[in-house]
Amino acid sequence: MSTSSVPPVVPRVIPANAGTGPGPLGRVRRPLPLPALSSKYARTADTAYALSAVDKSGRIADRSIVRALGWAPETRLDIREQSGVILVCATADGVHRIGDRGYVLLPLTVRRWCRLKAGDRVLLVANLSADVLAAHPLAVLDRLMAGTHSAVKRGETA
Repeated sequence: MSTSSVPPVVPRVIPANAGTGPGPLGRVRRPLPLPALSSKYARTADTAYALSAVDKSGRIADRSIVRALGWAPETRLDIREQSGVILVCATADGVHRIGDRGYVLLPLTVRRWCRLKAGDRVLLVANLSADVLAAHPLAVLDRLMAGTHSAVKRGETA
């Protein structure tokens, strides 16, 4: 009784080129074609995005967006609120500045206007050519997207 009814535990070896080699009659298989995407959905190269939390002192945790804008520590900033969106611009006479560690600090008055609390997230949108950073609280995004999602659900183009 040397035969076993239990299959071996070691899986069968499959060659690395399996599925990419020649097809029937020795023809090489080509990859399947991909559909062409509409150019209206192409990204613009001068916009950078990040999703970040705001801490209890107003510091935006993400610094990659500041680096993308080319803002260094001590860069003077003008920070204001417009329709629930926080706009940050680098200006020579700005009252605010980038911190020593490269963080943007949102003033308390702006956070209160936008009802931002510690831990709230904001969508950061940097327009690199205009040198402007917009911080969108999620409540503002909810309002913006509600109309778009309703239109898509009804079959309308957004």
